[in-house]
Amino acid sequence: MAALGWLPPRRRSATARSVLAGEASAEAARKTALTEAPALTEPETEPEALAEEGSEQTPDEPAFPVAGDDLAAAFFDLDNTVMQGAAIFHFGRGLYKREFFRRRELARFAWQQAWFRLAGVEDPEHMQDARDSALSIVKGHKVSELMAIGEEIYDEYMAERIWPGTRALAQAHLDAGQKVWLVTAAPVETATIIARRLGLTGALGTVAESVDGIYTGRLVGEPLHGPAKAEAVRALAAAEGLDLERCAAYSDSHNDIPMLSLVGHPYAINPDTKLRKHARTNDWRLRDYRTGRKAVKVGVPAAAGVGAIAGGAAAAIALHRRRK
Repeated sequence: MAALGWLPPRRRSATARSVLAGEASAEAARKTALTEAPALTEPETEPEALAEEGSEQTPDEPAFPVAGDDLAAAFFDLDNTVMQGAAIFHFGRGLYKREFFRRRELARFAWQQAWFRLAGVEDPEHMQDARDSALSIVKGHKVSELMAIGEEIYDEYMAERIWPGTRALAQAHLDAGQKVWLVTAAPVETATIIARRLGLTGALGTVAESVDGIYTGRLVGEPLHGPAKAEAVRALAAAEGLDLERCAAYSDSHNDIPMLSLVGHPYAINPDTKLRKHARTNDWRLRDYRTGRKAVKVGVPAAAGVGAIAGGAAAAIALHRRRK
C-alpha cells in the first residue's frame, strides 16, 4: 500500500465518502421501503407502445422486464429522467413559499433551475451550491416537519412534471413483480415521498445527518451523485440479494454511467450528449420523451425555459410583497 502514497489524498477520501454515502443511503432506503411487493396488474402501456415512443431498440428484442424474476429490480434516476427539472430546486421553491429563506435565495434557485432545463445536464457547481443552500436552510428543523412540507411541495410543483413515458417503464417493472427504486442526489426524505406517490418501492438519496430527529446541517458521506449512486445501488443489491446482471437502471446523465454500468440492462432516458454517445458506443438502449407532444402531456410547453422559470420566480416575489 505504500506505493499508493503519491495519490492525491482528496481523491482517496472522496472514494471513502462515496462508499459511506452509498451505504447510508441503502440503509435508509430499506428502512422506509414498502414491505410488500406490488401486486401483479395488467400494464397500463403495452411494451410495443413503449418501443415506439422515443425508443431505439430492435423489433426482435426479447421481452423485458421478465415477469416473476425476483432477483431483478429497477433503479431510476430522478432529475430529468422521471421528472422534468431537479427535485431540490422545486423543493427550494416550496420552502420559499413557506418563508424558510429570502428573495435572494429564490433568485439563485430560479437561475439554477433555468440552467438545468436549458442545458439538460447537471452542472456540478450549481448542484453543489443548491445542496449547500438546502443544508443551511434545513439546519435545526425537525425531520418530521420537512417530511410533512415535502408532501405539500410534491403536489404543488412536482406531480405534473413526471414524464409519462418513464413512469410507464417503472410500472412495467412493478407489473412484472419487481421492486423499483429511485436513485437521486436529492434528500432521501424528498426522494422517498416521490417514490411513494408514484407507487414505487422506495428511494436511494442523499442522507442528511440528524440527531434526535433534528437536522444538523451536515451530510453522511457526500451527496449521492456519480460514483456514490453506484455504491448505493451496489449496497442495496447486496442487502436485497439481487443479481445486478438481471437488474435495469435508467438515467439521463453521463454522471450516472457508473450506476448504469453496474447492471445488465442499462437505459439512457432523455440522454445528454455524452451519455447518448456512450450509450450508442456500448449498445445501450435509448428512449427520449422530450418531444413537443410529450412536453404537452406533462403540462409544460416545449419551448419553456428561462421565461417560464423567471415568471414563476416573479410570481412568488409578488406574492411575498402582497403578504407584507
